[in-house]
Amino acid sequence: MILVNNYILAILCCAICCVCWGSWANTQKMVAAKNWSFELFYWDLTIGLFLTALLGALTLGSFGCDGRSFFEDLALMDGISVFYAILGGIVWNFGNIFLTAAIAVAGMSVGFPIGGGLAWIGGIIFNYMLILIAGEVYEGNEFLLWFGVAIIVAAILICGQAYKKLSSQQSGTPKKGIMLAILAGVAIMFFYGLVVKSLDPGYVAGGTGTLTPYTGVFFFAVGILISTPVFNTFAMKHPVSGQKVTMKDYFSGNLRTHLVGVLGGFIWMGGMVISFMGAGAANPAIAYALSNAAPVVAMIWGVFVWKEFKNAPKGTNALITAMFVLFIAGLVCITFSN
Repeated sequence: MILVNNYILAILCCAICCVCWGSWANTQKMVAAKNWSFELFYWDLTIGLFLTALLGALTLGSFGCDGRSFFEDLALMDGISVFYAILGGIVWNFGNIFLTAAIAVAGMSVGFPIGGGLAWIGGIIFNYMLILIAGEVYEGNEFLLWFGVAIIVAAILICGQAYKKLSSQQSGTPKKGIMLAILAGVAIMFFYGLVVKSLDPGYVAGGTGTLTPYTGVFFFAVGILISTPVFNTFAMKHPVSGQKVTMKDYFSGNLRTHLVGVLGGFIWMGGMVISFMGAGAANPAIAYALSNAAPVVAMIWGVFVWKEFKNAPKGTNALITAMFVLFIAGLVCITFSN
Protein backbone atom coordinates (compact mmCIF):
# COMPACT_ATOMS: atom_id res chain seq x y z
CA MET A 1 0.00 0.00 0.00
CA ILE A 2 0.97 3.64 -0.29
CA LEU A 3 1.39 5.67 2.91
CA VAL A 4 2.70 9.16 3.63
CA ASN A 5 5.58 9.04 6.11
CA ASN A 6 6.75 12.65 5.82
CA TYR A 7 5.25 15.00 8.43
CA ILE A 8 4.85 17.98 6.09
CA LEU A 9 3.10 15.81 3.48
CA ALA A 10 0.95 14.29 6.22
CA ILE A 11 -0.17 17.78 7.25
CA LEU A 12 -0.97 18.47 3.60
CA CYS A 13 -3.14 15.32 3.59
CA CYS A 14 -4.98 16.63 6.64
CA ALA A 15 -5.51 19.99 4.94
CA ILE A 16 -6.96 18.28 1.85
CA CYS A 17 -9.24 16.22 4.09
CA CYS A 18 -10.38 19.41 5.81
CA VAL A 19 -11.36 20.90 2.45
CA CYS A 20 -13.23 17.73 1.48
CA TRP A 21 -15.13 17.47 4.76
CA GLY A 22 -16.12 21.10 4.55
CA SER A 23 -17.18 20.91 0.91
CA TRP A 24 -19.35 17.82 0.48
CA ALA A 25 -22.49 19.60 1.76
CA ASN A 26 -22.40 21.84 -1.31
CA THR A 27 -23.77 18.88 -3.26
CA GLN A 28 -26.70 18.63 -0.84
CA LYS A 29 -27.37 22.33 -1.37
CA MET A 30 -27.24 21.86 -5.15
CA VAL A 31 -29.94 19.17 -5.19
CA ALA A 32 -32.04 20.86 -2.51
CA ALA A 33 -32.59 23.68 -4.99
CA LYS A 34 -34.38 21.10 -7.16
CA ASN A 35 -36.71 20.08 -4.29
CA TRP A 36 -34.74 16.88 -3.74
CA SER A 37 -35.07 16.08 -0.03
CA PHE A 38 -32.07 15.23 2.11
CA GLU A 39 -33.42 11.68 2.66
CA LEU A 40 -33.35 10.98 -1.09
CA PHE A 41 -29.95 12.65 -1.39
CA TYR A 42 -28.58 10.43 1.38
CA TRP A 43 -28.98 7.20 -0.61
CA ASP A 44 -26.70 8.54 -3.34
CA LEU A 45 -24.29 9.96 -0.77
CA THR A 46 -23.95 6.49 0.78
CA ILE A 47 -23.24 4.91 -2.61
CA GLY A 48 -20.52 7.47 -3.25
CA LEU A 49 -19.00 6.92 0.20
CA PHE A 50 -18.76 3.14 -0.18
CA LEU A 51 -17.48 3.13 -3.78
CA THR A 52 -14.76 5.65 -2.91
CA ALA A 53 -13.56 3.61 0.08
CA LEU A 54 -13.51 0.47 -2.07
CA LEU A 55 -11.61 2.28 -4.83
CA GLY A 56 -9.06 3.54 -2.29
CA ALA A 57 -8.52 0.02 -0.93
CA LEU A 58 -8.11 -1.51 -4.40
CA THR A 59 -5.66 1.16 -5.60
CA LEU A 60 -3.73 3.02 -2.89
CA GLY A 61 -4.27 0.15 -0.48
CA SER A 62 -3.07 -2.52 -2.91
CA PHE A 63 -0.04 -0.95 -4.59
CA GLY A 64 3.21 0.40 -3.21
CA CYS A 65 5.72 -1.07 -0.80
CA ASP A 66 4.44 0.05 2.63
CA GLY A 67 3.19 -2.89 4.67
CA ARG A 68 0.47 -5.32 3.64
CA SER A 69 -1.80 -4.95 0.64
CA PHE A 70 -5.58 -4.78 1.02
CA PHE A 71 -6.16 -8.43 0.11
CA GLU A 72 -3.29 -9.62 2.32
CA ASP A 73 -4.84 -7.66 5.17
CA LEU A 74 -8.25 -9.26 4.60
CA ALA A 75 -6.65 -12.68 5.05
CA LEU A 76 -5.10 -11.66 8.40
CA MET A 77 -7.86 -9.51 9.89
CA ASP A 78 -9.47 -10.32 13.21
CA GLY A 79 -13.10 -9.88 14.26
CA ILE A 80 -12.64 -7.24 16.99
CA SER A 81 -10.70 -4.94 14.65
CA VAL A 82 -13.36 -5.23 11.96
CA PHE A 83 -16.00 -4.60 14.63
CA TYR A 84 -14.42 -1.31 15.70
CA ALA A 85 -14.11 -0.09 12.11
CA ILE A 86 -17.71 -0.99 11.28
CA LEU A 87 -18.92 0.53 14.56
CA GLY A 88 -17.09 3.73 13.64
CA GLY A 89 -19.04 3.79 10.36
CA ILE A 90 -22.37 3.21 12.12
CA VAL A 91 -21.68 5.93 14.71
CA TRP A 92 -20.61 8.42 12.03
CA ASN A 93 -23.63 7.58 9.91
CA PHE A 94 -25.98 8.08 12.84
CA GLY A 95 -24.50 11.51 13.47
CA ASN A 96 -24.28 12.49 9.84
CA ILE A 97 -27.97 11.74 9.29
CA PHE A 98 -28.69 14.32 11.98
CA LEU A 99 -26.17 16.76 10.49
CA THR A 100 -27.71 16.41 7.02
CA ALA A 101 -31.16 16.90 8.54
CA ALA A 102 -29.95 19.98 10.42
CA ILE A 103 -28.61 21.47 7.19
CA ALA A 104 -31.94 20.75 5.51
CA VAL A 105 -33.95 22.37 8.33
CA ALA A 106 -31.77 25.30 9.40
CA GLY A 107 -29.04 25.53 6.75
CA MET A 108 -25.28 25.18 6.85
CA SER A 109 -25.15 28.17 9.19
CA VAL A 110 -26.50 26.03 12.04
CA GLY A 111 -25.48 22.54 10.97
CA PHE A 112 -21.74 23.10 10.59
CA PRO A 113 -20.84 25.57 13.37
CA ILE A 114 -22.81 23.63 15.99
CA GLY A 115 -22.70 20.02 14.77
CA GLY A 116 -19.29 20.12 13.15
CA GLY A 117 -17.84 22.25 15.92
CA LEU A 118 -18.94 19.90 18.70
CA ALA A 119 -17.70 16.87 16.78
CA TRP A 120 -14.40 18.59 16.13
CA ILE A 121 -13.70 19.59 19.74
CA GLY A 122 -14.83 16.29 21.24
CA GLY A 123 -13.00 14.23 18.62
CA ILE A 124 -9.64 15.85 19.37
CA ILE A 125 -10.02 15.06 23.07
CA PHE A 126 -11.23 11.51 22.37
CA ASN A 127 -8.34 10.73 20.02
CA TYR A 128 -5.84 12.24 22.44
CA MET A 129 -7.22 10.07 25.25
CA LEU A 130 -6.93 6.95 23.07
CA ILE A 131 -3.19 7.56 22.78
CA LEU A 132 -2.90 7.79 26.58
CA ILE A 133 -5.15 4.76 27.19
CA ALA A 134 -2.97 2.71 24.83
CA GLY A 135 -0.08 3.40 27.21
CA GLU A 136 1.68 5.71 24.78
CA VAL A 137 2.97 9.22 25.30
CA TYR A 138 1.83 12.09 23.12
CA GLU A 139 4.89 13.00 21.09
CA GLY A 140 4.79 16.72 20.66
CA ASN A 141 4.23 20.05 22.31
CA GLU A 142 0.96 19.70 24.20
CA PHE A 143 0.77 23.41 24.98
CA LEU A 144 0.88 24.32 21.28
CA LEU A 145 -1.70 21.61 20.47
CA TRP A 146 -4.25 22.78 23.04
CA PHE A 147 -3.50 26.46 22.48
CA GLY A 148 -4.12 25.91 18.77
CA VAL A 149 -7.32 24.03 19.56
CA ALA A 150 -8.49 26.88 21.81
CA ILE A 151 -7.82 29.44 19.08
CA ILE A 152 -9.78 27.47 16.46
CA VAL A 153 -12.59 26.88 18.95
CA ALA A 154 -12.76 30.66 19.28
CA ALA A 155 -12.83 30.92 15.48
CA ILE A 156 -15.77 28.51 15.29
CA LEU A 157 -17.62 30.43 18.02
CA ILE A 158 -17.11 33.65 16.07
CA CYS A 159 -18.34 31.83 12.98
CA GLY A 160 -21.52 30.98 14.84
CA GLN A 161 -21.92 34.58 16.00
CA ALA A 162 -21.59 35.83 12.42
CA TYR A 163 -24.32 33.46 11.29
CA LYS A 164 -26.44 34.51 14.27
CA LYS A 165 -26.26 38.14 13.13
CA LEU A 166 -27.28 37.06 9.65
CA SER A 167 -30.23 35.02 10.91
CA SER A 168 -31.45 37.92 13.07
CA GLN A 169 -32.84 39.49 9.91
CA GLN A 170 -34.68 36.30 9.00
CA SER A 171 -37.56 34.45 10.59
CA GLY A 172 -35.31 32.92 13.25
CA THR A 173 -33.23 29.82 13.81
CA PRO A 174 -35.41 26.72 14.18
CA LYS A 175 -34.92 25.00 17.54
CA LYS A 176 -35.34 21.71 15.73
CA GLY A 177 -32.30 22.47 13.58
CA ILE A 178 -30.19 23.33 16.63
CA MET A 179 -31.13 20.11 18.42
CA LEU A 180 -30.41 18.03 15.32
CA ALA A 181 -27.00 19.69 15.01
CA ILE A 182 -26.17 19.03 18.67
CA LEU A 183 -27.10 15.35 18.32
CA ALA A 184 -24.95 15.18 15.20
CA GLY A 185 -21.93 16.64 16.94
CA VAL A 186 -22.17 14.38 19.99
CA ALA A 187 -22.31 11.26 17.79
CA ILE A 188 -19.72 12.22 15.18
CA MET A 189 -17.01 13.08 17.72
CA PHE A 190 -16.42 9.38 18.47
CA PHE A 191 -16.18 7.86 14.99
CA TYR A 192 -12.55 8.72 14.16
CA GLY A 193 -11.22 7.22 17.37
CA LEU A 194 -13.18 4.00 16.83
CA VAL A 195 -11.66 3.58 13.39
CA VAL A 196 -8.20 4.33 14.83
CA LYS A 197 -8.71 1.55 17.41
CA SER A 198 -9.23 -0.93 14.58
CA LEU A 199 -5.80 -0.18 13.12
CA ASP A 200 -2.43 -1.79 13.70
CA PRO A 201 -0.40 0.42 16.12
CA GLY A 202 2.54 -0.02 13.76
CA TYR A 203 0.72 2.28 11.33
CA VAL A 204 -1.15 4.70 13.61
CA ALA A 205 -0.47 5.80 17.20
CA GLY A 206 -3.34 4.76 19.47
CA GLY A 207 -4.34 1.81 17.32
CA THR A 208 -5.02 -1.47 19.11
CA GLY A 209 -6.17 -3.63 16.20
CA THR A 210 -4.61 -5.39 13.23
CA LEU A 211 -5.97 -3.57 10.17
CA THR A 212 -4.03 -1.36 7.81
CA PRO A 213 -5.42 2.17 7.26
CA TYR A 214 -7.12 1.40 3.93
CA THR A 215 -8.76 -1.76 5.27
CA GLY A 216 -9.98 0.17 8.29
CA VAL A 217 -11.53 2.84 6.09
CA PHE A 218 -13.13 0.15 3.91
CA PHE A 219 -14.87 -1.50 6.86
CA PHE A 220 -15.82 1.95 8.14
CA ALA A 221 -17.65 2.40 4.81
CA VAL A 222 -19.24 -1.03 5.24
CA GLY A 223 -20.66 0.21 8.54
CA ILE A 224 -22.19 3.18 6.71
CA LEU A 225 -23.57 0.95 3.96
CA ILE A 226 -25.32 -1.51 6.27
CA SER A 227 -26.74 1.16 8.61
CA THR A 228 -28.11 3.59 6.03
CA PRO A 229 -31.16 1.40 5.21
CA VAL A 230 -32.05 1.50 8.92
CA PHE A 231 -31.36 5.17 9.65
CA ASN A 232 -32.51 6.65 6.37
CA THR A 233 -35.66 4.53 6.10
CA PHE A 234 -36.64 5.83 9.54
CA ALA A 235 -35.86 9.38 8.40
CA MET A 236 -38.04 8.91 5.31
CA LYS A 237 -40.98 7.76 7.43
CA HIS A 238 -40.49 10.53 10.00
CA PRO A 239 -39.35 13.59 8.00
CA VAL A 240 -38.01 16.57 9.96
CA SER A 241 -39.46 18.88 7.32
CA GLY A 242 -41.72 18.55 4.30
CA GLN A 243 -43.63 15.45 3.35
CA LYS A 244 -42.78 11.77 3.55
CA VAL A 245 -40.83 10.39 0.62
CA THR A 246 -40.59 6.84 -0.70
CA MET A 247 -38.19 4.78 -2.78
CA LYS A 248 -40.50 5.44 -5.71
CA ASP A 249 -39.61 9.13 -5.35
CA TYR A 250 -35.93 8.20 -5.25
CA PHE A 251 -36.06 6.24 -8.49
CA SER A 252 -37.96 9.06 -10.17
CA GLY A 253 -34.88 11.30 -9.88
CA ASN A 254 -32.82 12.05 -12.97
CA LEU A 255 -29.27 10.82 -13.49
CA ARG A 256 -27.68 14.20 -12.86
CA THR A 257 -29.34 14.51 -9.46
CA HIS A 258 -28.17 11.04 -8.45
CA LEU A 259 -24.63 11.73 -9.65
CA VAL A 260 -24.45 14.93 -7.61
CA GLY A 261 -25.24 12.89 -4.49
CA VAL A 262 -22.62 10.28 -5.39
CA LEU A 263 -20.14 13.13 -5.91
CA GLY A 264 -20.84 14.31 -2.37
CA GLY A 265 -19.90 10.85 -1.07
CA PHE A 266 -16.76 10.82 -3.21
CA ILE A 267 -15.67 14.18 -1.82
CA TRP A 268 -16.19 13.24 1.85
CA MET A 269 -14.71 9.73 1.66
CA GLY A 270 -11.86 10.94 -0.53
CA GLY A 271 -10.90 13.18 2.38
CA MET A 272 -11.16 10.25 4.79
CA VAL A 273 -8.87 8.08 2.67
CA ILE A 274 -6.30 10.87 2.32
CA SER A 275 -6.45 11.63 6.05
CA PHE A 276 -5.64 8.04 7.03
CA MET A 277 -2.93 7.91 4.39
CA GLY A 278 -0.93 10.34 6.52
CA ALA A 279 -2.35 9.69 10.00
CA GLY A 280 0.70 7.67 11.01
CA ALA A 281 3.07 10.57 10.40
CA ALA A 282 0.81 13.26 11.88
CA ASN A 283 -0.69 11.10 14.73
CA PRO A 284 -4.47 10.79 15.13
CA ALA A 285 -4.97 13.75 17.47
CA ILE A 286 -3.38 16.21 15.05
CA ALA A 287 -4.83 14.48 11.98
CA TYR A 288 -8.34 14.81 13.42
CA ALA A 289 -7.74 18.35 14.67
CA LEU A 290 -6.67 19.62 11.25
CA SER A 291 -9.03 17.48 9.16
CA ASN A 292 -12.14 18.34 11.14
CA ALA A 293 -11.82 22.12 10.94
CA ALA A 294 -14.43 21.66 8.23
CA PRO A 295 -16.93 24.20 9.65
CA VAL A 296 -14.54 26.97 8.66
CA VAL A 297 -14.22 25.60 5.13
CA ALA A 298 -18.00 25.48 4.93
CA MET A 299 -18.00 29.12 6.04
CA ILE A 300 -15.68 29.99 3.16
CA TRP A 301 -18.05 28.35 0.69
CA GLY A 302 -20.95 30.23 2.20
CA VAL A 303 -19.23 33.63 2.09
CA PHE A 304 -17.46 33.56 -1.26
CA VAL A 305 -19.48 31.10 -3.38
CA TRP A 306 -23.05 31.02 -2.10
CA LYS A 307 -22.93 34.69 -0.99
CA GLU A 308 -24.82 33.91 2.21
CA PHE A 309 -23.65 37.16 3.82
CA LYS A 310 -24.56 39.40 0.93
CA ASN A 311 -27.28 41.13 2.95
CA ALA A 312 -25.74 40.64 6.40
CA PRO A 313 -26.08 43.47 8.97
CA LYS A 314 -23.26 45.88 9.79
CA GLY A 315 -20.41 44.37 11.79
CA THR A 316 -20.68 40.87 10.32
CA ASN A 317 -17.68 41.32 8.01
CA ALA A 318 -15.45 42.11 10.99
CA LEU A 319 -16.48 38.84 12.62
CA ILE A 320 -15.74 36.92 9.43
CA THR A 321 -12.27 38.50 9.16
CA ALA A 322 -11.49 37.69 12.80
CA MET A 323 -12.61 34.09 12.26
CA PHE A 324 -10.26 33.59 9.31
CA VAL A 325 -7.29 35.12 11.18
CA LEU A 326 -7.87 32.94 14.23
CA PHE A 327 -8.24 29.84 12.11
CA ILE A 328 -4.89 30.40 10.41
CA ALA A 329 -3.20 31.10 13.77
CA GLY A 330 -4.67 27.95 15.31
CA LEU A 331 -3.70 25.90 12.29
CA VAL A 332 -0.08 27.06 12.60
CA CYS A 333 0.02 26.17 16.30
CA ILE A 334 -1.34 22.68 15.75
CA THR A 335 0.98 22.07 12.80
CA PHE A 336 4.06 22.94 14.88
CA SER A 337 2.89 21.04 17.96
CA ASN A 338 4.24 17.73 16.66
